[in-house]
Amino acid sequence: MPEPPDSSESGPESDEAIEPDHDKQGLDLAKSLAARLKQQAAKGGIMPVKRRRRPRFGGAQISSARPDDRDPQQLTNTLGRLMRDQGWEVDVAVHGVMARWPSIVGPEMAEHCKPESYDDTVLTVRTSSTAWKVQLDLLVPQLLFRLNAELGEGTVSQVKVLGPNTYTWRKGPRTVRGGRGPRDTYG
Repeated sequence: MPEPPDSSESGPESDEAIEPDHDKQGLDLAKSLAARLKQQAAKGGIMPVKRRRRPRFGGAQISSARPDDRDPQQLTNTLGRLMRDQGWEVDVAVHGVMARWPSIVGPEMAEHCKPESYDDTVLTVRTSSTAWKVQLDLLVPQLLFRLNAELGEGTVSQVKVLGPNTYTWRKGPRTVRGGRGPRDTYG
């Protein structure tokens, strides 16, 4: 392996260009040029440029001391960003309220009234009987206040209260208006 040139050789002292040896090729040429540059830098002629390398882990680049997008992220931050980007924040908050329904309306009312759906600021609640429907109709303003306090003002603009799902006696294309329902059938 050839040795780097001495300082006794004619080395450029100032702004002259470094001439490579024409008899060397490939790796030898690069090594001799690097040695001359280091020599000139030691004399104060030029400043060497240090190349910054990023560490590698398993073949993939990892970030430096400061965090960036390639670092592992916390699941809550990632899910929060996903919900914000997709516009799911309100829907997730409303479904969270539906899961906490007994703590919002109380255990006795939660036993008889269940939230069914939320669509375009309208919450639909199904009751177990018509008496509970009337009771909840009277409490709608208080329920709206509580829901908007939990979710943010304007999230729920209307609470639609539905009675129980009962069996319908209407079958077929022909029905009698003003009929008496099942009493007509059973006497």
